[in-house]
Amino acid sequence: MLHTTTGRFIIGLAILLVAGLQYTYWFGESGYYQHQKLMNDISLQEEANKELRERNRILAAEVYDLKNGAEAVEEYARLDLGLIKPHETFIQMSMISGAYQPIYLNDIKIDPKDELTNESEDEDSTP
Repeated sequence: MLHTTTGRFIIGLAILLVAGLQYTYWFGESGYYQHQKLMNDISLQEEANKELRERNRILAAEVYDLKNGAEAVEEYARLDLGLIKPHETFIQMSMISGAYQPIYLNDIKIDPKDELTNESEDEDSTP
């Protein structure tokens, strides 16, 4: 069959047909690589949707608590708005250690007396 021109033509046509089909399978609009890219995009979007679903669930629980419970409203007012009820004592604790040293941008040392009173010597020396 390969000895005749018709046989060679048929074999060549079959090779071209298989090569064309392989090209469309691998690189076509709905080919293998496009399919893999879409599957990767879908998995990334599913992860993002899962995180957003969890965030929405938490927000829905907060909304429900704010609508139905006075404790949640009071907690929100205390934490975010600084609510202090009558006959309560407000105590604020600083997390700065005793070894804290301020950093000055212009490298000018300030006298500790001026640092406390925010006054300068020029004001004191005027008559």
